[in-house]
Amino acid sequence: MDKPQRGYWCECWTQDLTDETQPILRASFDAYSAPQADRWVAVALRTISPALDPDASQEAWEWLYDGRIATRKALLRAEPSTVTLTQTRTRITWTIRPVIFLPQAYRQGTELPSCAHVFTPCPKPHTPQQAD
Repeated sequence: MDKPQRGYWCECWTQDLTDETQPILRASFDAYSAPQADRWVAVALRTISPALDPDASQEAWEWLYDGRIATRKALLRAEPSTVTLTQTRTRITWTIRPVIFLPQAYRQGTELPSCAHVFTPCPKPHTPQQAD
């Protein structure tokens, strides 16, 4: 990738609703097409649906049948999309946001900034030797 590329940043968050704690990031994924992005959520939902309670499983399958179409349309319009379901006291949220991925700097063969040559790595930590 040598120039910026459009894509989607996908995340899966969970939150324990009884503790009122902040959501925890469980997974992230970089997708380069709308189908790839919504497929990531679909695979996750199909995988966990057998373990969900009846209400959460119903929510999952409703998104898989109807909501996925709306999600795909939103992504194609470059709009973010969210899928949320609640399993007993845990809220699971998948987010998909349109992004522009920037190319990574290719440093080989280029001049590093002068400060890079000033850096001295820390010495290797001392490790006790084992007796024979």
